[in-house]
Amino acid sequence: MTQTTSFDAFAMWKNVYEKTESTWRDAIQDTLGKESFAESLGQIQSQYLQYQGFVNKITESYLKQVNLPSRDEIANVASLVINVESKVDDLEDQMDVHKADTSREIDQLKKLVNNLDKKLDKVIELLDKSLASQNTAKVTPEPITPPATSAKK
Repeated sequence: MTQTTSFDAFAMWKNVYEKTESTWRDAIQDTLGKESFAESLGQIQSQYLQYQGFVNKITESYLKQVNLPSRDEIANVASLVINVESKVDDLEDQMDVHKADTSREIDQLKKLVNNLDKKLDKVIELLDKSLASQNTAKVTPEPITPPATSAKK
C-alpha cells in the first residue's frame, strides 16, 4: 500500500503561523512595555505636531499672499452670519408681536376718527341751520354807508 500525500499550502502556512505567532507576540509585548518605546513614540508625535504647525503657518502665509481666506477666517465669517441670522429671526418675531398690537391700535384709532368725523358733521349741520335761521330772521340787511369825505376846494 502506498500512501500518496498531496501538498497542502494552507496547512503549511497555518503551521508557520502557529510557530511564529507566540514569538512575535512576546517580542511586541516586550517592546511596547519598555519606557524607551514610549519616549520614542512621544518624540515622533512631538515632531509630527511641529511639522503640522509649520505646514499650517506656510499655508496661512501663502493664502494671505494670494488674497484667499483661510479655513479659520471662513469659519469666523460663517459664525458671524449665523449670529446675524438669529438676530434677524428674533427681530422678525418681535415685529410679529408688535404688529398685532399695532394693528389693534390702528383699528381703535380708525373708530375714534370715524366717531369724531360724525360729530364734526353734526356740528357743521347745526351751524348751517343756525346761520339759515339767522338769515331768515333778518328782514332787511342794514345798508352799508361809505365813510364821509370832506371836500376841500
